[in-house]
Amino acid sequence: MPRTRIDVPKLYAALDVARRERDRSWRQLASEVGVSPSTMTRLANDYRPDVDAFAALVRWLGSPAEDFMTDDVDAPRHEPELLVQLAPLLRARRDLREEDVRYLEEVISAAIRRFSAERDMRAR
Repeated sequence: MPRTRIDVPKLYAALDVARRERDRSWRQLASEVGVSPSTMTRLANDYRPDVDAFAALVRWLGSPAEDFMTDDVDAPRHEPELLVQLAPLLRARRDLREEDVRYLEEVISAAIRRFSAERDMRAR
């Protein structure tokens, strides 16, 4: 039976994005969340947080804990298209108008096409 674990790199990346968007240092984030600064250092070094720190971090992010859990299965998971995952999140935002959402979807779609083309060029 697969063992469920915290996807530390995914959690750290989400915290980093939110930290930068909120213009916080790692020390400020730790204080705001109620964890020690060393917890942030451990995350940066791919060490799992304790359960209380994990709960505080995902609550600060406003994300379900399940978003940062993974199974120890060697087989790669099928990932849905990025825009398919992002579209509901964008549309759920109350601070975005419909035209804002469409614009963001176009920008993200263009970036995805560019990254894909660059990957294809490197693969040749």
